[in-house]
Amino acid sequence: MRTMKDVHDETCAVACCAEIIGAKWTALLVHDLSEGPRRFSELEHSCSGISPRTLSERLRLLEQEGIVLRRSYSETPPRVEYELTDKGASLLPIIKAMSDFGHAWLRSRRTPPARSRPRAVRSRGAAARSASARCFPGVRSR
Repeated sequence: MRTMKDVHDETCAVACCAEIIGAKWTALLVHDLSEGPRRFSELEHSCSGISPRTLSERLRLLEQEGIVLRRSYSETPPRVEYELTDKGASLLPIIKAMSDFGHAWLRSRRTPPARSRPRAVRSRGAAARSASARCFPGVRSR
């Protein structure tokens, strides 16, 4: 028996969630804000590669969705901080699951695959050439 909808539209819960946190940078911003209020420049620094325009757009969208609260302080120079609302904090279990999955994924990529048969014994020169080829692919040894 199928429990999912035939079409993922605006009434689909997964599509709704993906619409919010699926945009590039959004999950990282929520993750960064999970540690407390952050200034624009701190978020810009932690999300290396994000343009100020994109960061501003993402923060504005998250504010409109009620996920992020923007606080302005009338100081000289003006100070603005962003923090998660209760609604934003409710996304943290999803971000935690993404983090757990990411850690497991990275570990599995670092672990070499198990060999099904024993390696052939090579001379010392062949082993050195093989190691060199792994470290510098595309460069031929003499």
